[in-house]
Amino acid sequence: MRQAFRVADVRAAEKTLMVTLPDGTLMQRAAAGLARRCALLLTDSGGVYGARVLLLVGSGDNGGDTLYAGALLAKRGAQVRALLLQPERVHLAGLAALRQAGGFTVVDLPTRADLVLDGIVGIGASGGLRPPAAALVRALGGLRARNGERAPVVAVDVPSGVSVDTGDVPGDAVTADVTVTFGCRKPAHVVGPAAARCGQVELVDIGLGPVLVADPAVRVAEAADIAAWWPVPGTTSDKYTRGVVGLATGSARYPGAALLSTSGALAGPTGMVRYAGSAHREVVRAHPSVVAAPKVAATGRVQAWVCGSGLGTDDGARTELRSVLATALPVLLDADAITLLVGGEHAEHLRRDAPLVLTPHDGEFTRLAGEAPGADRMAAAARLAVWTNAVVLLKGDRTIVATPGGETWANPTGSAVLATAGSGDVLAGLLGSLLAAGLPPVRAAVAAAYVHGLAGRRAALDGPVTAPDVAAAVRPVLAELLG
Repeated sequence: MRQAFRVADVRAAEKTLMVTLPDGTLMQRAAAGLARRCALLLTDSGGVYGARVLLLVGSGDNGGDTLYAGALLAKRGAQVRALLLQPERVHLAGLAALRQAGGFTVVDLPTRADLVLDGIVGIGASGGLRPPAAALVRALGGLRARNGERAPVVAVDVPSGVSVDTGDVPGDAVTADVTVTFGCRKPAHVVGPAAARCGQVELVDIGLGPVLVADPAVRVAEAADIAAWWPVPGTTSDKYTRGVVGLATGSARYPGAALLSTSGALAGPTGMVRYAGSAHREVVRAHPSVVAAPKVAATGRVQAWVCGSGLGTDDGARTELRSVLATALPVLLDADAITLLVGGEHAEHLRRDAPLVLTPHDGEFTRLAGEAPGADRMAAAARLAVWTNAVVLLKGDRTIVATPGGETWANPTGSAVLATAGSGDVLAGLLGSLLAAGLPPVRAAVAAAYVHGLAGRRAALDGPVTAPDVAAAVRPVLAELLG
């Protein structure tokens, strides 16, 4: 598991650590790690010696890190030029080190560069870039390296122009090939549109670990976490002990939602799927192993319910939702079930004692919360989780999972290919299967989003992706993940 921390917590940890170290130690550690990564990039594209390196230098410590790293590269024979955006506020010691190493300053953007270091602003910046910096960022795409390709960009700590604590991108911002960050990851590295601007994120250890005691702003699961959590049958397992998931999904108008949610559930770890709804004949025809009934009340015993995908919003749908919420079982509400909550008719069930998972996309979130998620999707999901006493899975390119207790996760495997009709139905079924298998709601949500994202990526290898493609890709993805 990876973790990302808010700026205030990073600053507090740095302050605590600096008391125990000689002045400038943290900056030297950061600069050494930054220069090392830049040297590797240059080595891969022709070598450090003679390479043209451009430093974009703002004020403060971020500019200092950049200048000291430039000095180290200059000592190895690179031609290092520094463009100072605020000469009157430049880090003087860093500038002196660069000049002593043979680097120099320029006043305009050159036409050639083999590597660009983005040290315009660091984690202390707020709001968008100022016009001069924004114009400079827009011009970076015109720089060419010695191989004729676009000059690669290394962001120092974070790409300039992103909102560090939220992952928002309020205006022009740097798009980096590599981001070298110091001490720990920040939310912008893993959530929101900022994450896509970071490229490959490299973490440089500067010694913050022992003093960084705050709770992370966001957690990110890795493949090993998902494999460790995923329920697998044992030698004494049977179809009932593995879990039975109930699906109250689909309708005469949307039978496809029933089929897709069933496909997702069957790809999960449970031993049996029970379906309740008007598409029961279509479901059994496509999936003979499913036990189907026309109503929730006639379904039989299950360990968790999935409700809402393609259910509709008529009186019959309301009755089925009421039946599901009245149980003492874990319940996942998706799509139409979330819409039905908006009217308040089922509001008394929102703070139920049994586990509840909500899986809204932005439109459903807005209807339920009364406002759009906005720039800070982590905070928005967290507020809805507290209000509903539910685990909230807010869908998106970087899906967010939030709990009522304040835990927040970001999914690293999402992809735009999943923005296709029915993809969320597959996710709901898969997540419900994990709930029925006994996985705690937050882990079920995180694991389902992770595997669903990998399935989307795998399906995309064969061309344009549809929801059935995603469902079909879940099994081979799991085979690789658990093998």
